[in-house]
Amino acid sequence: MTATGLSGRSVFLVEDEVMIRMMVADMLEELGYKVAAEAGDIPEAMRLAQATEFDIAILDVNVNGKVISPVADVIKAKGCPFIFATGYGSSGLPEQYRDRPALQKPFQLDALSKTIEAALRGG
Repeated sequence: MTATGLSGRSVFLVEDEVMIRMMVADMLEELGYKVAAEAGDIPEAMRLAQATEFDIAILDVNVNGKVISPVADVIKAKGCPFIFATGYGSSGLPEQYRDRPALQKPFQLDALSKTIEAALRGG
């Protein structure tokens, strides 16, 4: 299964749970995406969001008990699309970003693929 016409795009992944981050990175590679950078905490995510080139970001909403909003703000300012991964449902998203796509954890490969494709196409 590959992302039609979108494979080869790069993804910035922020997830504080190492095993989940590894699983999502594997899923992304299986779909044909390249992981441009990974972060497990907000300071690292802020630094990488500013310094790394990527096509889309997947952001865990709650990173070590802190809301991801500052990182989302940096990515929005860069003009890059991003999606959230959350175990809290859409009500757990930062209020200013409730219009952004979100993956409900745990998610399957197909849901990840469709959500990324829609976000990259601006849908």
